[in-house]
Amino acid sequence: MIMDKRPIGVFDSGLGGLTVVKALKKLLPNESILYFGDTARLPYGVKSKDLVIQYSNQIAGFLIKKNAKMIIIACNTATAMALKELENNFKDIPIIGVIGPSSIQASLESINKNIGVIGTIATIKSNAYESALKSIDKNINVFSKDCPLFVPFVEEGMVEGEAINLIVEHYLSSFRNDIDTMILGCTHYPLLEPVIKKYVSDIKLVDSASAVAKYANDILNDCKIKNGYNKEGSLECFVTDLPRQFEKLGRIFLGETIKEPQLVNEF
Repeated sequence: MIMDKRPIGVFDSGLGGLTVVKALKKLLPNESILYFGDTARLPYGVKSKDLVIQYSNQIAGFLIKKNAKMIIIACNTATAMALKELENNFKDIPIIGVIGPSSIQASLESINKNIGVIGTIATIKSNAYESALKSIDKNINVFSKDCPLFVPFVEEGMVEGEAINLIVEHYLSSFRNDIDTMILGCTHYPLLEPVIKKYVSDIKLVDSASAVAKYANDILNDCKIKNGYNKEGSLECFVTDLPRQFEKLGRIFLGETIKEPQLVNEF
């Protein structure tokens, strides 16, 4: 049995990517994880493509120096703008984004080929999910909806109650009623899955965090770098600025308390 104890590197512009870490820990409890939240430079959605590529290269290089055996881009904007660049620059290890795995899973789940995507304004404007889905099957019809208020509500911990119910209803009540599958195209959105499900109960939801974890598992097996050592992996966190609400946000996204992260000022 392979005992590759090197960690998996995961990064996002903030702490939302910890939902991916949560999914990884559930599916791959033996794997150690390095998480990097670029909290000083978020959000990436308003940055130029060149700048997002620069930041992503810096962070991937940092994680690889920390001996990461795989890099997961737990950020839709960075996936859309920088994935190909990172794949070219770091050919020795697998690089995974959130868009491809979610699109693959949605294409397999959908029966009528009508797939919805909800995400931030930047993600929806990038058309990255539409491109990915069409590359899988050109007959897929993609219906997109930006939901800009979801992220701030999740970051306030307001994932249930009257206010978030009204906002979900506002965004989704008029959404296409002929879709049979919908991608939650933001790492914050899995926390809203229960309330979203109330308004689209007959639609299959594809959670990007879970889809990425499953895809990562397949890649680890294919590359023979999975850790078969029967011991719970560790989690080490890095940030470029220590948010005032770090502990609160950590609990929201990861579902457990995490130790204080290391502050990174230089790459």
